[in-house]
Amino acid sequence: MPLYLCETCGTQYAKTPAPPEHCPVCEDERQYVGWNGQRWTTHEALARKYTLRIEEDAGLLGLSLPADFAIPQRALHLPTDAGNVLWECISLVTDEAVCALKARGGVDRMVISHPHFYTSMVEWSEALGGVPILLHEADREWVRRPSASIRFWSGDVLRLSEDVTLIRCGGHFPGSTALHWKRGPRAGGALFPGDALQVVSDRRHVTFMYSYPNFIPMKPSDVRSMRERLRSYDFEDVFGYTWGRNILGGGRAAVETSFERYLSAVSG
Repeated sequence: MPLYLCETCGTQYAKTPAPPEHCPVCEDERQYVGWNGQRWTTHEALARKYTLRIEEDAGLLGLSLPADFAIPQRALHLPTDAGNVLWECISLVTDEAVCALKARGGVDRMVISHPHFYTSMVEWSEALGGVPILLHEADREWVRRPSASIRFWSGDVLRLSEDVTLIRCGGHFPGSTALHWKRGPRAGGALFPGDALQVVSDRRHVTFMYSYPNFIPMKPSDVRSMRERLRSYDFEDVFGYTWGRNILGGGRAAVETSFERYLSAVSG
């Protein structure tokens, strides 16, 4: 039986004889059903249609599908003291991409920030030898393709090593996670926040949204809680969710300024 993928969010579903009637990920108010209605594809069809973009983004190997499919996030290969981490995930696995990752030392674990980027996480885990996938348990309900490779973590902090910490930011999703890499790919450390806080187009600020496509602001209480959870972490760089959407240098100050700016704007 096929493993169907939603064309709008890129989520891969467990095997079914026919396409699912609905995509709960897209029907949720944080996402949307495509303007032409709910449409499905398969991994095999994606592989016939698309070639992955495989190149460096600010010193890290990145992978993505073309921007015309689903959400245009890119996955990043992080060579850390917690092992080689594949941060985030995309819908298509290719031999070329797997070879590119193996050439960098392979992948020891996958970490995904929130349900919109779960996509083909199980497909990727299997292609990489069954590596574990770390997800926050608060978002367990959004897993569409269960697997023994999925490891749910709990609480607000999970230290993977001396250098790498997962932080539950919340806000966008209850389990929305950021990865803090103390040393980072460049001096001064780096924060990888997914969509919990998103680097905006000026690349000098971040913003905070409950729904990005539907423009629903994040609750000020959630933003304040996120601020407290991040307060003790230093970083120079903030790596956003897609290509080039990064703050390189001055990231800690940019995030703090953005907290102030957002809370001032929504307070009236």
